[in-house]
Amino acid sequence: MFVIYLNPNKKHINMTYLPRKIYFNRKFCLSLESGSLFVHKKWPLMSLLFYLFFFSITSCVSIGDDQVLVEFKELLLNTSLLDSSWKKGTNPCDNNNKWFGVQCDNNNNNVIQALLLGGIGLSGNLDVDVLISLQGLRVVNLSNNSFSGSIPEFFRLGALKSLFIDGNQFSGDIPPDFFSKMASLWKIWFSRNKFSGKIPESLASLKYLLELHLENNEFTGTIPSLSQPNLATINLSNNKLQGLIPQSLSKFGSNPFQGNPDLCGNQIGRECKAVIYGEKSESSGSTKWIIVGLVVVLLLVAILFKSKRKDDQFEKLEKENLDEAVKVHLNKRSMSTRTSMRSSRKGRSRSGSDMGDLVVVNDEKGIFGMPDLMKAAAEVLGNGGLGSAYKAVLGNGVLSVVVKRLRETNKFNKECFDAEIRRLARIRHKNILQPLAYHYGKEEKLVVSEYIPKGSLLYLLHGDRGTAHAQLNWCIRVKIILGVANGMKFLHSEFGSYDVPHGNLKSSNILLSANNEPLLTDYAFYPLVNNSQAVQSLFAYKSPEAILNQQVTPKSDVYCLGIIILEILTGKFPSQYLSNQKFTGTDVAQWVQSAIEENRVSELIDPEIETEKDSLEMMEKFLYIGAACTESDHDHRIDMKEAIRRIEEITDLM
Repeated sequence: MFVIYLNPNKKHINMTYLPRKIYFNRKFCLSLESGSLFVHKKWPLMSLLFYLFFFSITSCVSIGDDQVLVEFKELLLNTSLLDSSWKKGTNPCDNNNKWFGVQCDNNNNNVIQALLLGGIGLSGNLDVDVLISLQGLRVVNLSNNSFSGSIPEFFRLGALKSLFIDGNQFSGDIPPDFFSKMASLWKIWFSRNKFSGKIPESLASLKYLLELHLENNEFTGTIPSLSQPNLATINLSNNKLQGLIPQSLSKFGSNPFQGNPDLCGNQIGRECKAVIYGEKSESSGSTKWIIVGLVVVLLLVAILFKSKRKDDQFEKLEKENLDEAVKVHLNKRSMSTRTSMRSSRKGRSRSGSDMGDLVVVNDEKGIFGMPDLMKAAAEVLGNGGLGSAYKAVLGNGVLSVVVKRLRETNKFNKECFDAEIRRLARIRHKNILQPLAYHYGKEEKLVVSEYIPKGSLLYLLHGDRGTAHAQLNWCIRVKIILGVANGMKFLHSEFGSYDVPHGNLKSSNILLSANNEPLLTDYAFYPLVNNSQAVQSLFAYKSPEAILNQQVTPKSDVYCLGIIILEILTGKFPSQYLSNQKFTGTDVAQWVQSAIEENRVSELIDPEIETEKDSLEMMEKFLYIGAACTESDHDHRIDMKEAIRRIEEITDLM
């Protein structure tokens, strides 16, 4: 923006500008240092015309897309994944040297169409202004990163069709007119942030709106009337919304509005009361604080009491999540573990309830008892959703076992628990690891299984960089996928009556034998786990239908299988495995779905296997199977039988 003003005390006119760089369009700009253009007092118009003509020829320089993106990157942090390809002087759309996360329209002069930068740990400042010159930009995906602060001025990118910033730490209010100049928007994903204030009324003006995700924020106030005919999905759950749900949203049922106690309407079966929220708040404020105070006091008493009991019974093993744990060899800790088991026994004996014996349910590896475990050298493996685990090398040195302490498994009495574990022990399948023994106590349950030295698929894919990782060529990865599929086929036949036959399928629960045969663990525990703990314990509850409805089905296992397939094919660590913000991962399901829609499937394949050119077509077929398994719409997702049929159809051709 130029400002021209006449200085009456001097013989020239000053023409200055406000921004340092002025972008006229995606190719031309005028860049001037701070100063003035001197215009002769007698011929001001002629002088101005001369300068404008001169700069139109000599001072307007071409601003390449590479420079625009490099400037955008300069204010970002943790850009290691971008640094290798985002280099000034190279073409972001070069098919032989593509820039990471940049998608171009090859049919339209290689115009940059999308920035797909989700799940790569980015943070820092987002310079939206510099992106204005990318006139072909239609999709911005910054989901599952670590950006924070108030929402950037994305409305300056008026031609955007899709904006994904879910899974960050953005906070504060969104201006009411934020979307008023973004008439082309189809998809808005702002979920899992810390936005507050009212939902912007300008959303109602987006006539092409197709998907709206605002769940898991802190929005307040009423829901604006959204009557767009094309609106297919909406999720406003887990906010602080109030008042009547608009009738125009009745077709979406109750799920998109759960977790908002002050909402009412036919959709959620809650009658609206004729109460003004402001008056209600004032009249009940003091009562509310009294109730909160009482609840806090009761909670503190309960926590202290529970802590006291646990201190008397056993020493807590403090480790990170099993998926994030690194094996640690311990000497002093092994003694601590044995002591904790003994103290656990003594504690219960004092209360009159004997600990009981270790029950061997599978003697193929030999007979052993609780004294053998107590004497064994122990190595802490970690603390997962179902409980802590450690490795024990028994006295003869021949057999090593894994002892898992199960939490929150008081759903059954001892007889029922015994029947369930014995049923698991009777399984004979090359891709399923059976339990060897168990212990049932009032406060503690143990399940013992064989220790598999090679470790988990999670560790070999993402942690190990030695010989074992190097063995994960394409043929081995296909073998793993097929073995997992065969194991799941058996479980869905054997435990078909369960709501979710496996329930906890993820790469940390897939062990690899010496010849890389996959072994499924932590399966069929769904009936044993307390309902309140299942959400935190079982990976099936990371499926879209479980997140929305707190319900799992056999198709939730299919979703987990799809994550495994995509993890193996892409080599990416799935963000679905994470339960906190300390680590980063890739939302492989969303990433792959977007790539398929945008016809760039070949970019998804792990660089460590893409060199096997003869198998690229097969790799892409597996990616499509993984995408079908992770379809977010439960009704449109394929079932386990169809998923296995497609996998076998491909592998039969090898």
